[in-house]
Amino acid sequence: MKPTIFLTATASILSAMALSMGCASVSHEVNVDTDLEYCNTQIMRTLSSLRTDSGTIDYSMIPRNIADSASTWECRNVCPEEWCDGFWPGVLWYNYENTGDTLLRREALRFTESLKSIVYSPVYDHDLGFLIFCSYGNAYRLTADKACKQVILDAADSLATLYNPRVGTLLSWPRNVGMFGGHNTIMDNMINLEMLFWASKNGGRKELYDIAFKHAETTMNNHFRPDGSCYHVAVYDPESGEFIRGCNHQGYDDDSMWARGQAWAIYGYTMVYRETRDPRFLAFAQKVTDVYLSSLPADGIPYWDFRDPGIPEVPRDASAACVVASALIELSDYVDASTSRRYLDASKKMLATLASEHYRCGDAKPAFLSHSVGNMPANSEIDASIIYADYYYIEALTRLRNHQA
Repeated sequence: MKPTIFLTATASILSAMALSMGCASVSHEVNVDTDLEYCNTQIMRTLSSLRTDSGTIDYSMIPRNIADSASTWECRNVCPEEWCDGFWPGVLWYNYENTGDTLLRREALRFTESLKSIVYSPVYDHDLGFLIFCSYGNAYRLTADKACKQVILDAADSLATLYNPRVGTLLSWPRNVGMFGGHNTIMDNMINLEMLFWASKNGGRKELYDIAFKHAETTMNNHFRPDGSCYHVAVYDPESGEFIRGCNHQGYDDDSMWARGQAWAIYGYTMVYRETRDPRFLAFAQKVTDVYLSSLPADGIPYWDFRDPGIPEVPRDASAACVVASALIELSDYVDASTSRRYLDASKKMLATLASEHYRCGDAKPAFLSHSVGNMPANSEIDASIIYADYYYIEALTRLRNHQA
C-alpha cells in the first residue's frame, strides 16, 4: 500500500472536509482478510520497535499514542492511573486469534501479566475493567488459563468496591468527588460492567450481576437527554442517591454530544442486553445508536463532538468510529432483519472509511489508524493515533470476520 503522508493541521481539516462533502470516493466494501493482514503488519512493526538492541522488551512499558507529528509510540509505565494499558495486550490477543502465531501468544501473555500488580493494589477507579478485561479477559477466552480467570475474578471484586447502593452506580473517579460535587459516574463506566457480568457467571459472587444490572438501569434513567444523547458525567448525592446534574467533562459543553461518550453508550447497552436479555436494554441500545447514526457525516466517521459549532473545521474521532463499528456488528444480531441490515451496513461503511489512506497510518507509523481525539478540552491526544482506537478496530474486524463465516 502507499505510505501515509504526514499532514499539517490545516491539510488534515481540508481532507476531512472533502470526505464529509463526498469529494473523496470511499468504497463501502470491506476486505476483512486484507485489513487484518494490515493489522498484523503494523503489530509486528510495533513489536520490533519495542525491542532493545539486545532483543529484549520491557513489558512494563505499554504503547499509548503516536502524536500527529511523531512516528513512534509513546509508551507509558504500567500503573493504575494509566487506563489504556489493557488495550495493547488485547490487540495482541486478537491478532493471535486471527493468525494462530505462537509468537504473538507469548508476547500477549507477557504484556498481560505485567498488569497483574494493578489488581492487587488499592482500587484506583472504574478503569480496572478496561485494564483487566481487555487483557486478561481475552487471554482467558483464548487460553482457558485458570490463573488468568482468577485475576479477572479478583479484579471484579475490587471494581465492585466502588459501588454505592444508595446511588445504584459504581463511582468512576474517587479523586474527583470534590471537583464534581458528588458521586460521579461517567459513560465510559458502562464498558467495565462486562467484567462484573462475566465474573458473576464464571465462579464469582452473584451480587456482581446485580451491581452491573443496577448500574446500567440507573445510568439509563439519568444519564441521557430525551433524544438519546448522553452526558459524559452524571453526578449524584452520595448519601441520598439523588441525581444532581449531568455534565460533559470531555465534550464541547454540557448540552453537546461527545462522540466517544455516545460510542461507549452504544457499545455498553449492546453488551448489557447480551448479558441480561432484558428487552428494555435492547430498545435503549437502539435509541442511543440511532441518534448517533443520524448525526454522522457522510463517510461515517464522527467529529469529536457532534455539536461543536466549528464543524466541519474540527477534528474527527476515529476511535469513536471503531467502538461503534464493533458494537453495531453485535447489535445487528439482536434486532429485526431490516434494522440488522442497516446497522451492519453502517458498520461496514465505517470500516471501509477507516481502511482508506486518509485514516490508515501505513508506513508512516506502526499504529493502525490516525485521526483520533483523546481529550479535546485538555488539549490532549488531538488528531493522534491512540491505542484504544486500534483495539476496537481489530475487534470490529474480528467480529465481522466471524459474522461472515
